[in-house]
Amino acid sequence: MPSISELKKEYDEILNKLSDPELISDWEKFEEFSKRKTFLEKIIEKEKEIKEIKNQIEENRAILSAKEDPEFSSLAQEELNSLLIKQKNLEAWLENELNPEEEASGETKKNNTIIVEIRAGTGGDEAALFAANLYRMYSRYAQIKGWQEKVLNSSRNEIGGTKEISFEIKGDDVFSSLKYEGGVHRVQRIPETEKNGRIHTSTATVAIMLRPKKAEINIRPDDLKIDIFKSSGPGGQNVNKRETAIRITHLPTGMVVASQTARNQLANKENAMAILEARLLEKKQIEEEEKCAGSRKSQVGWGTRAEKIRTYNFPQDRITDHRIKKNWHNIEKIMAGEMDQIAEALKKGLAE
Repeated sequence: MPSISELKKEYDEILNKLSDPELISDWEKFEEFSKRKTFLEKIIEKEKEIKEIKNQIEENRAILSAKEDPEFSSLAQEELNSLLIKQKNLEAWLENELNPEEEASGETKKNNTIIVEIRAGTGGDEAALFAANLYRMYSRYAQIKGWQEKVLNSSRNEIGGTKEISFEIKGDDVFSSLKYEGGVHRVQRIPETEKNGRIHTSTATVAIMLRPKKAEINIRPDDLKIDIFKSSGPGGQNVNKRETAIRITHLPTGMVVASQTARNQLANKENAMAILEARLLEKKQIEEEEKCAGSRKSQVGWGTRAEKIRTYNFPQDRITDHRIKKNWHNIEKIMAGEMDQIAEALKKGLAE
């Protein structure tokens, strides 16, 4: 296992390589260095966190050794117990990342990553507000589950709604928990802008895509057209005077992806490339599915973008999943991320 000092040295070397303007012409090397940089950043940050925890442990042990204030000592003991558990978990995580063992399925835990895309559908501003609600639901769910989440690209409207957003979620069992979320989500409620109290119906689409492993998708640099432009905010307002936003066109398929959420070109290129790789893998999987006479349940498992899967009825405080014909109440709690009950029901009802 390499030492942290060796990894820090490698990280500095990669930063120097990525700052070379000529590297942009060699996309394969750029992508390789970018992924390694992200991995090393995570390792270095966790190692720093472990150091801080060790310092806190020593401070609490010093308080306990002093035996001055019984109440203060009791609090120090509680904190010490919590810190020791944190230290153990972080060190186990670090060892697992630096020495990943293959699981029985042939996949490593660190590859359990998905990309979620949410787009406002029919319903204008209300659809965009609903898309923002769905993003918040999945984001809060990720926090509750202890997963890592990163926004890759987003576009909002003037009233705070989300026209579209792409984000990555990484963690144990993330795909099995969210793979049935793909499809058309429908909301029925009275919009804030509705003066006559009428219930409106709006939609948003959700796509769940696996983040491919390196060997699964091969993208040649010659197949890419990369454009650089200025980032913009709601209504076309420029939020960054420098040209940092990236648009990538995959010439063989005509797919176009973009990212403008980060403040530099490098990060936006990495984000856009992640979206493109996931979409290409999804396309490949759909084509393979169409060649095989798979069961209806397996097709539902991938959650086709055009299929209406769920209705969120706010006036009746009810969420209905149309595939398993099941209802849930306490809609506000579920929209705040407490959606384990839905995930578990779908696993049982739609599992092959």
